Amino acid sequence: MKPIFIAGPCVIESMDCLEEVARELVRLRDKYDLDIYFKASFDKANRTSLSSFRGPGMEQGLQMMADIREKYQLPLVTDIHESQQAEPVGQVVDVIQIPAFLCRQTDLLVAAAKTGKPVNIKKAQFLSGVDMQYPVEKCRESGAVDVWLTERGNMYGYNNLVVDFRNIPDMKRWTQRVIMDCTHSVQRPGAGGGKTSGNREFVPAMAMAAKAFGANGYFFEIHPNPDEALSDGPNMLYLNDFENVLKELIK
Repeated sequence: MKPIFIAGPCVIESMDCLEEVARELVRLRDKYDLDIYFKASFDKANRTSLSSFRGPGMEQGLQMMADIREKYQLPLVTDIHESQQAEPVGQVVDVIQIPAFLCRQTDLLVAAAKTGKPVNIKKAQFLSGVDMQYPVEKCRESGAVDVWLTERGNMYGYNNLVVDFRNIPDMKRWTQRVIMDCTHSVQRPGAGGGKTSGNREFVPAMAMAAKAFGANGYFFEIHPNPDEALSDGPNMLYLNDFENVLKELIK
């Protein structure tokens, strides 16, 4: 199965940022003949602090995403947090993503499945790969034809994550498409004084280890200047560094 790549900024900050990232993804797609999906969130509903930036909201955010697809011909991925968001989001994006914290929320999974779009379920930080049988079954029994699973690490004490790469072959029991979230897996949740911290220097190694364990999809949050990003900056890759990581993965 040909690998896919999901990439983009954590949250929609501005149209200028979206377009800068999209132009680079198109260049890489065409240069290396890759299947690349553009990802960004219109609302980050699980931020650490009430004062944290969440995004432009669903209506404006979906319009901005639709403009990116029309202009750059990139398929879209975004996440939903409430079941009533599924239908309008499904009319715009190509893949609906379920956040890790919400992967057991039955109504959310059912609503996403009923759109007919592929559903990418991120594995919760408190579940094993084997446990993901049940979210997959909820989606399939609700009409989803294509269900993906994404590994993003497990809680390891406070403010830390560890990746058990055995989860990748374990999740392949339930679906053919298993994706490694190479940037969220290096987060340090809540470790940044009211926001999430992270260690982006480990992102390339996370990707290569996942490849060794059989991942056939890779998720990267990328940004022109992560240190000034409004969400998840410490674990995002610099946009200019993304090509080097891709080249190693596709060797």
